[in-house]
Amino acid sequence: MEANTRSTGRLPAAFLTPGSSSFVDFLDAHSPALLPGNRPLPPVQGAIELPHGTTIVAATFAGGVVLAGDRRATMGNIIAQRDIEKVFPADEYSAVGIAGTAGLAVEMVKLFQLELEHYEKIEGDVLSLEGKANRLSTMIRSNLGMALQGLAVVPLFAGYDTDREKGRIFSYDVTGGRSEEHGFAATGSGSVFARGALKKLYKSDLTADQATTLVVQALYDAADDDSATGGPDLARRIYPIVTVITEDGFRRLTDSESQEIVRAVHERRMEQPDGPRAELL
Repeated sequence: MEANTRSTGRLPAAFLTPGSSSFVDFLDAHSPALLPGNRPLPPVQGAIELPHGTTIVAATFAGGVVLAGDRRATMGNIIAQRDIEKVFPADEYSAVGIAGTAGLAVEMVKLFQLELEHYEKIEGDVLSLEGKANRLSTMIRSNLGMALQGLAVVPLFAGYDTDREKGRIFSYDVTGGRSEEHGFAATGSGSVFARGALKKLYKSDLTADQATTLVVQALYDAADDDSATGGPDLARRIYPIVTVITEDGFRRLTDSESQEIVRAVHERRMEQPDGPRAELL
């Protein structure tokens, strides 16, 4: 029985034909203009001022991994948004944090979420964490044309590997090059400062609570030296997004939980403005 492609009440034949389990491949074959990296850009003179987001940090602990991000988006020297969300669940056991051109990054994350859901429905099984990291690498590589024009997306991917029973972190460059990070990682304009804090404070035997405190301290350090990274805003009640991924799945800390960690870090910083001496709270 053939699909009636001329009737508005039936799906086109392409949607009913078995093929790749990758939704991105399907879109590239049948509607390539819908992919972010395939959209033609008009010729422009000078740099385009678009909202950019940073900083993203991650750290593993004995039972999983923590992924967190600040809430500021900047447009040149202007604060474009104070409470942007940069950390999203990819599926039940993984999450992705975005740094770079904000609008394009959010669109890429939504496409990545759909890619993983589509694979699960077509194959009847969940893609391995390694496979998820590879799929994201392919999507970033397809955006290389826009990245060369200044519209880059550089995410940080983290998740709980149900096969290896541990948390893992993957970082990327604008060409889609993938690297597995061991222990901790950071990306974005404030990453150099956040990485310094992580390097001083990270230990392989951290608990989940210590890991969440660690990433908040790292974001605090990044905001202290990088104007594009927003620190915790106690007056506006804007706190970093902190997510924890374990064998029980993805969980985002509530505002009250984040507030408690932020206030504890803030009180310690009031006593030691230059930062803690290689110890967690």
